[in-house]
This record gives sequence, structure tokens and C-alpha cells, in this order.
Amino acid sequence: MLLVDQVHKSFGTLRAVRGVSFEIPRGQVVGLLGPNGAGKTTTIRMITGFTPPDAGRVLIDGDDITQAAAKARGKIGYLPESAPLYGEMTVRDYLSFRSKLYGLERGARRSAIDRAMDRCWLREVAGRRIGQLSKGFKQRVGLAGALLHGPDVLVLDEPTNGLDPTQVSETRTLIRELGVERTLLISSHVLTEIERLCDRVIVLAGGTLRADGSPRSLIDAAGFVARYTVEIEVPRTGGTASIVMALGRVAGVASVQIHEEPGIPEASGRSWGVFTVSPEAGFMDLRETIAESARASGLLVRSLERERPSLERVFMELVERDGLGETRAVARRSA
Repeated sequence: MLLVDQVHKSFGTLRAVRGVSFEIPRGQVVGLLGPNGAGKTTTIRMITGFTPPDAGRVLIDGDDITQAAAKARGKIGYLPESAPLYGEMTVRDYLSFRSKLYGLERGARRSAIDRAMDRCWLREVAGRRIGQLSKGFKQRVGLAGALLHGPDVLVLDEPTNGLDPTQVSETRTLIRELGVERTLLISSHVLTEIERLCDRVIVLAGGTLRADGSPRSLIDAAGFVARYTVEIEVPRTGGTASIVMALGRVAGVASVQIHEEPGIPEASGRSWGVFTVSPEAGFMDLRETIAESARASGLLVRSLERERPSLERVFMELVERDGLGETRAVARRSA
């Protein structure tokens, strides 16, 4: 349904996109990830026809976005991060205006508008001016506008931006429903959102495609060794050093670091420290071994958690291996 074939785009001496290729069939929801400057926005603009590629091609259901622009664009619904809305229009008037731009026949407009308002929960504000709406409602108006003409391909840039938790949950449900019958490409900085919503993830960095696969396959392929976080009572004799030494003797443990020094003792006189335990490669799960060894050394364990490999760690590894900027800022925004 959507084919991106060896597309290139430069702005002066800046090579923003360099030979990116991927294909998305109907009925698949795909997340597009990348740090700032990765070529993500440029790729989206080429897919939606706003920017022609210098080389390569983009096909929407077989129609070239450059050579058959009108036909190809008619199959795309696009929601940019900041949807272009007219604040003086009411919601219904705006959707009516958009339906005319799409070339919908008079008899089909009303049903298309009603259907879009129902799917995006806009009935209660249909007669209100867009400029008076909250950011969340404006985002929903933009999404309704993108759905009006029943596009085969939907490109959504930060679709849950500005929504409250209830609206985010509703939008996730809607995206899953839309993904059954359409091709969806979602760009977001919220990595947990992509992990929950998408069947597949494409990672761009430095203008090139760095990874393509399901969230689980990318996590598994990264081969991360899960670390352990242990909260232990710090003994008065020996202190944290005795804990590091005891945990370091556990079979399969590669290293132990103090993650959090003990704070002010509790009323009972106890104080607790938090330690990070890194295992050697090949050891599947050391939780029971760590707990038993701590107990045998006379240490009291309050909590023991095994780190869950996440898409965020995969993303950080892929883009930081080249020292690309702003990665940590993206990761913080995903939290």
C-alpha cells in the first residue's frame, strides 16, 4: 500500500535523507522513530507530497506521489503535529470546508462529517469555534479532518499530543480500529506509545534507516543483558562495601554498583541502600540466586527487581552509537 523506495533529500550541503526504503501493507500500524535531525520529518513530507524527493520514489497503492500527485494524495490522510486549523470557524464548518477541498460530492459530505465527528468524539463541540477549544479538542478536529475522505493511508505526527489520559486511551483504541482496514504510519517521541500501538517500528538516524521490525524483535535482537536493582539494609559494620563484596561473589554476577547511598536511618535505626547488579552474559535470571546469597550473608533484602528490556533502550543504543545529538532529550520526553 505504501512503498518508499531509495528516497534521498538534501537541503544545500545537508543530506537529510539518504537512501531510505521500506514498505507498509494494508492493515499494519507502523511507528517511525528518530532523534531530532534524523530525517523523520523530511521523510514524512516526501510521503505526503509536500516535498519531492531528489531521488527515489514514493508510491501510494501504486501511484507515484510525484508523477500522479493528485491521485496519490487523494489516498492519504495526514495529521501534522500542529494541525492547520481556522480558529474563527466552527468545528462543523471547518469539516465541511475540508470535505469540499477533498472533492466529496454534496450528498456524501454530511455522512462523512458525521462519521468523522463520531469517531473523534466531537459531537459536543460541533457548533463551537475552533479558537475557543482546548488543545486536546483541536487535535481531535485535526484528526477528524484527516479521516473525512476515508483515506487508505494515514500519516499521524504525534497523534496524542495535548490529550488528557482518557483521550489518549480513546485515541489508542481508535488508531487500532483504523489500523485494521488502513495503512498507518505514526511518528512520535513517546516511545512507550509506539511500543503499545505499533505492529512494527522503523528507526531513522543520521538520515538512514537503522532498524525495522516488531518492537519485540528489535528488543530481542539487541541482546541486552538485564540488570538487577536491589534494595538492602546497610549493616553498621562494613557498610555498603560489605554489600558490594557479598553480591559480587554471587555466581553469574559481573559487577555491582551503588545506585543510591543509604539515607537518614529510619525510626527503627535501619538504613537502606540501592545497588545495581550487572550479570555476566548467558545467565538468564539471577533473582533467586541473588536473594539466597544475600540471605546467606546475613543481609536483609527489601526489594529485588529485574530490568525489563524496552524499546527505549533499543532506541538509545541505535542512535547513541554514532554520538547523535538530542537523544537524551528525546528519551526524557518519552518517560
